[in-house]
Amino acid sequence: MQEQERQKPSLALIKELQERSKQCHEFVRSSFRSERIEHPQLRKALEHYFSYWNDFTHPGLFSIAFEASGGKPDKALRPQAAIAMIAAGFDIHDDIIDKSLKKHDHYTVFGKYGQDLSLLLGNAFMISGLTLLELSVSDLPVRRSQMTIEIMKRRLFEAGNAHALELPLKGITSVSPDKYLQILEMKAASIEADMHIAALIASDRPEVSEVLREYGRILGTLAALREEFVDVSDPAELSRRVNSEALPIPIMYAVKGSKTKRAIEKKLRKTKLTQKDVNGLLDLLSQSELVVKLKNKMEKMSSRAQFLAGSISNRKCRLLLKRLATSMMEDL
Repeated sequence: MQEQERQKPSLALIKELQERSKQCHEFVRSSFRSERIEHPQLRKALEHYFSYWNDFTHPGLFSIAFEASGGKPDKALRPQAAIAMIAAGFDIHDDIIDKSLKKHDHYTVFGKYGQDLSLLLGNAFMISGLTLLELSVSDLPVRRSQMTIEIMKRRLFEAGNAHALELPLKGITSVSPDKYLQILEMKAASIEADMHIAALIASDRPEVSEVLREYGRILGTLAALREEFVDVSDPAELSRRVNSEALPIPIMYAVKGSKTKRAIEKKLRKTKLTQKDVNGLLDLLSQSELVVKLKNKMEKMSSRAQFLAGSISNRKCRLLLKRLATSMMEDL
């Protein structure tokens, strides 16, 4: 089993993204530690966040898109760090909104230091990231620098709107899965921004930036949908979503079908879900025609992303992008 895990393509891709993010992480940590943060608890909150912060998705994808667009490596670090800071700000704020006390067996900043310090720390990451991004594009031609800032603003608003639209859905079991799918597609705006902005900063090649923009939206949507399936297989995460968030979208689609609705609702009414319950749910989902259609939709999206990646001239990046798109369907 362990040997099979090591051979999974996604694990090699994770290592690639982590390696591409390493210098960026060091830059971000160094930048924040050099700031005068006078409140001792806020400094502790920052160090606590850094103790578990390991976002390689946003900076890693930025790096690939930057290289794919012909950018010079020495020009990538500051805008890459800016992207990572902005994503960290969203991450901390999301924990406040979701009231997430713990993630992956560690306390979040919100869980350990409360709402006020979490809000201030998230603000600090957002402000620092946006400021650094503007400085990073200041030496670009005016048109490209203005376009970069405008794209970031639009995509952040879109992602923010997605989170706002999701708020009324928490704890409601009768949510339209098609409506929720639109929200997940809106959330993908952040990944689209990572790759589109990287391409714009790297070079003035509109055809490449457009390919990476579309690719980023598709990959972001696939990643969000994949996470929905993963949440169904985790008893603790599924219980949390049943009690305080919208149900995972595969369950939303499955309960629309008369054949599986009652059996699924019966399992979800349990006080505590076990791995056996989850395995039973997964069996029921596999019988749902609407869930099968959702997976088919994801397959088509993955194929489209691979097609887009095929137009990238940099061979290494072309293969990485294709593998990333393929990995979104792994074990589903």
